[in-house]
Amino acid sequence: MLNKAIENTNFIGWNGNPELGERSKHHCPVVNYSWEIRLTYLFLAFTTVAWLAVSWQTGEILWNRIQSGKIWSIFEQVLFIAIIQGLVYGNFVYQLTRIGYLRRRLSNKPAAAEEMETIYDGEAPTLAILVPSYKEELSVVKRTLITAALQDYPSKRVVLLVDDPPKPSNPWDKQSLKEVRALPVQLQAVFNKAASPFIWAQADFISRLEKTNIDIAVETKKLANLYADAASWIESFAKIMPVEDSGDQLLLDRVFKRAAHAHFERAHWLALPDNLQTLDRIKREYKRLAALFAVEITSFERKQYVNLSHESNKAMNLNSYIRLLGKSWRVVRKEDGDHLEEASASKGTLCIPAADFLITLDADSLLVPEYALVLVHEMLKNGNERVAVAQTPYNTIPNPQGNLERIAGATTDIQYLIHQGFTYYNATYWVGANALIRTTALPDIMTTTPERGFDMPVFVQDRTVIEDTESSIDLIVKGWKLFNYPERLAYSATPPDFGSLLIQRRRWANGGLIILPKLMGYLAGRSWRLAKMKEGFFRIHYLSSIAMVNVGLLIVFVHSFENSISGAWLPLTALPYFVLYARDLRYNGYSMRDLIAVYALNLLLIPVNMGGVLKSIHQGIAGHKIPFGRTPKISGRTSIPALYCAAEIAIPLFCMAAFAVDLWHGRWSHAAFTFINGALFMYGLFYLIGMKEMLHDLFGGKFRSKKLSQISSVSGQESSLSYINEEPDPKNIRVA
Repeated sequence: MLNKAIENTNFIGWNGNPELGERSKHHCPVVNYSWEIRLTYLFLAFTTVAWLAVSWQTGEILWNRIQSGKIWSIFEQVLFIAIIQGLVYGNFVYQLTRIGYLRRRLSNKPAAAEEMETIYDGEAPTLAILVPSYKEELSVVKRTLITAALQDYPSKRVVLLVDDPPKPSNPWDKQSLKEVRALPVQLQAVFNKAASPFIWAQADFISRLEKTNIDIAVETKKLANLYADAASWIESFAKIMPVEDSGDQLLLDRVFKRAAHAHFERAHWLALPDNLQTLDRIKREYKRLAALFAVEITSFERKQYVNLSHESNKAMNLNSYIRLLGKSWRVVRKEDGDHLEEASASKGTLCIPAADFLITLDADSLLVPEYALVLVHEMLKNGNERVAVAQTPYNTIPNPQGNLERIAGATTDIQYLIHQGFTYYNATYWVGANALIRTTALPDIMTTTPERGFDMPVFVQDRTVIEDTESSIDLIVKGWKLFNYPERLAYSATPPDFGSLLIQRRRWANGGLIILPKLMGYLAGRSWRLAKMKEGFFRIHYLSSIAMVNVGLLIVFVHSFENSISGAWLPLTALPYFVLYARDLRYNGYSMRDLIAVYALNLLLIPVNMGGVLKSIHQGIAGHKIPFGRTPKISGRTSIPALYCAAEIAIPLFCMAAFAVDLWHGRWSHAAFTFINGALFMYGLFYLIGMKEMLHDLFGGKFRSKKLSQISSVSGQESSLSYINEEPDPKNIRVA
């Protein structure tokens, strides 16, 4: 076994390479951070000069129109200036966050494993990993639970928050619910068996420690064998997991192989001649080994209880469980159904242990094994006592199959860069797919909301469908901080088709305008300092940019603004943005040519984003919550609503008609603008969506019926269960 460990030492352990994961997704070039910072500053200066020139020109034209006294002409110029300033605003934000990200990467010095693993020396803070799930494919949930269970952390619980209707009427929903309820039990059995030899080894060591003097050399060799055993168990478990898609491959590469290589490396290090350990270090290693696979995996269904929230959104699913932490409860049967009531420890039938930290993990997300250890270590550092949320904004799962999924994933990977840059300017937003939360911060932002005659505690806001964004503002108002750790340690799925992407991105576009007044109140309520102005500069853009950019582009499509500016300065303001974006695509493993597809996708998303913005405006006027649109994660293609199909086809046709009219009237600059955007829109329709699918959804109804998709999903779930009951052969993981 130790010979095998030595053979595997060519693999670098996760702590040995701070760039691991930064360039491993594709064949990405090495980033020269210092050079890229200087280059960005150069482009920033160029953008500033071009912006000043554009501002001078447009301002001069406005002044001339004011002197002419023509109201429509003045309004037209004011509108044009607002649109241009909004677009350049986003350009500056991108370049500045790029600088912030690069500076953080350049200065980041990850803590050594030796330092982080001191958490095993005493009583570690307790951790609960909450996985909200609603009608997910079983294979997707299983992957997520496995990555949660394999966290290198001494005291952890994994809770699957099942949000499916508890009493479904149709057979496929019944089967799906039955299987998802069984999944935690099955995984618990697998991990119990894996943990048992290491727990026994620690107990045996403690027994020897109490009875006799410890032979350091013998114990060190035993530890080396145990780490080799741990690596072999992971390898054996990986072999029985099918690799059917990019998510399975990611689980294999970034979780199983990553953990196995690290354990083999530790085994080799311990087996080196004369590498004797101290007694305290030996105690720590035994404790760590005993905790590697020791995990409690359970589930909870809030909808089984009348007095818990039944609101159909992720936030209230999380809130319903968070309110139960650290207390004992008993089930009381009443006329309207089962209620949960607080009880003493002796009388309670449901005990929910307290947790010092929570990880909220979407059911389609995956964590690398060191995620919890790294972030908890950051939380426990001196000076970070007021950090409420720490996270690594997720990256897309690499190597997707379709063009749309790949290009949409590219935009997600670029958003990772922007979010990391936000932290440089103290403008971090909580990104809810995978966040570590300090539970002591949650009571500070707790409110209550009435629902069906009960007062429901609310920790994570559900007033909008972007619950993590509003909760970010609530936390900073109360003096808490948020933090993005500058490594790539989490991954999440990208919708594979435009129908499901539409639901996700429309949800993302809905709520920013509603939250904006709360942010403005926070900014207005503090003394004006440079740091505060920088924070507001980035936070305001994050909440307003979708509305600002998409409304502006639609207006420019419709109206030429032909006499509102002259010269080449306006397109030059955008040049640095596109050049830097293309470079960042390349550094993230994409082609610089993918910039064209990214631009086309953003055009396709104009109707989607406008749908979300209009929903926000409607909610602001009507005063009631918008239904939470869950991103479908089932087998089969999600159809595109006919209204959006019509909009996606109408906009490029309008652009081409406008191009013809512009040519007729000699409006050359607007003609070029409408032609280029119309052509790119059509390119997106064919390359990213598919005209056949688009026309089918517009005229022929659903591509696949919902029922057939669900049946297919359940069928896939049945096949995915076949291997979860298999366990690694003990002969392959024990030392003779």
